[in-house]
Amino acid sequence: MSIKPDLKVYIADDHTIFRKAMVSLLQSFERVASVKDAENGKELLALVKESQPDIVLLDLQMPVMDGSETCEQLYNKYPDVRVIVLSMHDSERYVLHMMDLGARAFLFKNVEPDELEAAIYSVADKDFYHNEFIASILRKSLREKHNLKRPDFNPGLSERELEVLRLICEEYSTKEISSRLSLSDRTVENHRARIMEKIGVKNIVGVVRYAYESGLLT
Repeated sequence: MSIKPDLKVYIADDHTIFRKAMVSLLQSFERVASVKDAENGKELLALVKESQPDIVLLDLQMPVMDGSETCEQLYNKYPDVRVIVLSMHDSERYVLHMMDLGARAFLFKNVEPDELEAAIYSVADKDFYHNEFIASILRKSLREKHNLKRPDFNPGLSERELEVLRLICEEYSTKEISSRLSLSDRTVENHRARIMEKIGVKNIVGVVRYAYESGLLT
């Protein structure tokens, strides 16, 4: 049974050969319906203004408007557009900064095609892609931040909300969580919204970071 392409993906990168090669690769992915490209953030935002994509692949270093400013503008103006950073930089500072700006995943430019495809689908279906690279940076950052001491944890979450939170962090989709907990999709979405409201975050990346800080993920 063939899968109907359902995702609109844009990519912004100032290296033309790399960008065009990525366009061809993205067009080969089963669920990708259309692809557009831009050589900087300003061009990308113009494309998004015309028609919003589901996913944006975003380089960090670009002329005219870099990835950081572009991601911030996307998050503020088009919160439904989900950003995946695609960069050669592996600095903890870069990663944490982009996550704070709302990026849903961080991948290296030499990523294997299978992982890129998996990341795009995970971000589309589950709001984020949580690989070992991100996990290691979060663990390191929080160890340094808290001097190896576990912070106080009093989230005010119900047992059911904690269950949902753990499953979100294990990359279960809404449908998978509803099936596992025998809940409706709407109930799961309501739990997600209450969790984010209670812990003071705006997206699932914030939920994951909170889970590390609280000790729910190690």
